Amino acid sequence: MSEQKNPERPGEPNGQEEAVPAQRDDTGEVIGTRRGMFGANNGGDTTGYGGLVRTVRLPGASLRPYGGPRAKGAYGEFDEIADELEGALDEQGLIPGNVIAKTVVDRDELTFHIERTYLPTVAKTLRDDPALRFELCTGVSGVHFPGDKGRELHAVYHLRSITHNRLIRLEVSAPDADPHIPSLVDVYPTNDWHERETYDFFGIVFDGHPALTRIMMPDDWQGFPQRKDYPLGGIPVEYKGAQIPAPDQRRSYS
Repeated sequence: MSEQKNPERPGEPNGQEEAVPAQRDDTGEVIGTRRGMFGANNGGDTTGYGGLVRTVRLPGASLRPYGGPRAKGAYGEFDEIADELEGALDEQGLIPGNVIAKTVVDRDELTFHIERTYLPTVAKTLRDDPALRFELCTGVSGVHFPGDKGRELHAVYHLRSITHNRLIRLEVSAPDADPHIPSLVDVYPTNDWHERETYDFFGIVFDGHPALTRIMMPDDWQGFPQRKDYPLGGIPVEYKGAQIPAPDQRRSYS
């Protein structure tokens, strides 16, 4: 059976394979290595027993023109969004380069990396500017990169413009030593419980949140379970008094 090609992207197969993320090239910022992880491209063994080593990279800043999924030429909707945002910030007396740390276009998605001090200003601008109108924030997710020194904790916001049918992402980072990021509850009230969940699992403190408490774990729980340095097992099972060993302690492969 011959392989069907995607007419919009020559050389790419059509169907399920299209949804599989491609390997990033050797550009961007290296923040660490992983062993035995999915995504290695130097062999078929993804179990780790073969000693696979994968470099962990964050995508670097993109150069203009940014294009976009519906772009007819080099200049596209991502450029329009960036131009409108930078212009709106300039009108407020802000220097866009001081507010936006970098703009990344990766896998047909647009991400603005924002300096955390300016996050509420940027969010309000994206919501209220008539040319932008990102009325909906679908929440905030935490990410922990222990190897990204000085920026170990990341908060990621997905914004949708119902008016213009557009989707972008904001990303803000903070160090482990100072895990504070301004709350967006005043701008997007639906972020209330999302920020509580991100605080509960990652320890990011959202300054200005009306009631920042744990939402899943008990109030006296020690640590933040979704950080990469959190133990994978060994939590006492209280009703039996037993203890589940961590996965790397349950059996040995040699």
